Amino acid sequence: MSRLLFDDRDEFFFDSFPDDFIWSTATASYQIEGAWKEDGKGVNVWDTFSHQSGNVLNGDTGDVACDSYHRYQRDVAMLKELGVSHYRFSLSWARILPDGKAESVNKKGVEYYSRLIDALLAAGVQPYVTLYHWDHPQALEDAGGWRNPQMADSFNDYARTCFEAFGDRVKLWLTFNEPSVTCWLGHGVGEHAPGIKDPLSSPFQAGHTIIRAHAKAFHTYDKEFRSKQNGKLGITLNVPWAEPKDWLNPDDVEASERLMELRLGVFANPIFGNGDYPALLKALFAKKTKELGLTQSPLQQFTKEEIRLNRGSSDFFGLNYYTTRLVSKPTAALPPTPISEAALVDVHEEADPKWPTSGSEWLIVVPWGLRRLLNYIRDRYGNPIVHITENGVSDRTGTLEDDDRIGFYKAHINEVLKAIRIDGCNVRGYTAWSLMDNFEWARGYSERFGFYQVDFSDPERKRTPKRSAAFYADIIRKNGFAKTA
Repeated sequence: MSRLLFDDRDEFFFDSFPDDFIWSTATASYQIEGAWKEDGKGVNVWDTFSHQSGNVLNGDTGDVACDSYHRYQRDVAMLKELGVSHYRFSLSWARILPDGKAESVNKKGVEYYSRLIDALLAAGVQPYVTLYHWDHPQALEDAGGWRNPQMADSFNDYARTCFEAFGDRVKLWLTFNEPSVTCWLGHGVGEHAPGIKDPLSSPFQAGHTIIRAHAKAFHTYDKEFRSKQNGKLGITLNVPWAEPKDWLNPDDVEASERLMELRLGVFANPIFGNGDYPALLKALFAKKTKELGLTQSPLQQFTKEEIRLNRGSSDFFGLNYYTTRLVSKPTAALPPTPISEAALVDVHEEADPKWPTSGSEWLIVVPWGLRRLLNYIRDRYGNPIVHITENGVSDRTGTLEDDDRIGFYKAHINEVLKAIRIDGCNVRGYTAWSLMDNFEWARGYSERFGFYQVDFSDPERKRTPKRSAAFYADIIRKNGFAKTA
């Protein structure tokens, strides 16, 4: 990575973003919609998981959440207040195909999203649609879910249904949000739905199916819809930047590379690289297979045809960034059965105690890590078009006076600006997480990320703008940071 240590790392940079830069904010279906069993919606894996005792803090569920199924007009008004050009939201697979089967289209579910899309367009906001944000139909999970290779075909059927229903008005699509979270938290340690604890097998089965599903959906759009709908389709990957604890220590630099390949390259290399898993990972897992006495490598194999279909199967690189970790070669023996992603590739990770914390234990605030990561993607994957599809910070109170959130956004958006104007990174858009406080997965309603406070004790789910909403609106209006006299 050129200019890796960035002499100007902590300097504030004044400039504007490109004129056609996308400004957006985001939500996800299960986190905001509620109406979990209304109007023909099927049960999804998060309905099942959250209803099981002990899976979510305080027994919280998304049964009502922000009630956006009934209050989407207020959400659209909030987006207009912010002045965003786009709104990134996800579709509930089970609301559209209750049992996951293409022939079981739920008309009322399709009508809901159609009303939302029309309301956005009427407000001058472009819909930016994620097909999968972790909530597939329980009926498909009962058939093996992402561990079942046939799930790729089910996803392709669902994607086709959505392209047919909404593609005349939706010009930006994402297939998957953060597949690494689905794989590791959902199938490795069981902290997310569907709650599987099988770190040495199931995450890799799920990931393999997800990559195949993504490629199928991309080519379906490419062959059947692109010429008449003129949209773009990508995938959103997430990764904490792995900062070598000592850049002059080759062991720490190699540790960073291993962890980046496991968390990012395992998905990015098949799609934005050569169509296959990274060679480093294949060699590492061949070694791990012997060390752990496994019968076969956790990494599955793509066929030659799958490699061909994987390669280049995205119009842009969706990126979610939240935090950074210091990484190094372990100085002590790792457990015989790895119980973390880092341990799986022989890496020790930690946070610098001087870095600011947030309302989420995992989210340590490191703005310059985003610029590092954008440069890494530029160098590793040929400077693809990048959309930052999530970036944000939590607190535990939902306070309206959220000055820490303002500081977070100011610093991170400035790092994006540096990456574009100084480093030549091809970043075309920025999406803030989130429009409003919502159901934060296994943490329930204890962690708040929104520009708008939501009163979850109020049946009306009143939304109130925080101070950060006005700040973000001002950045959008100015399209960056103008130097004042």
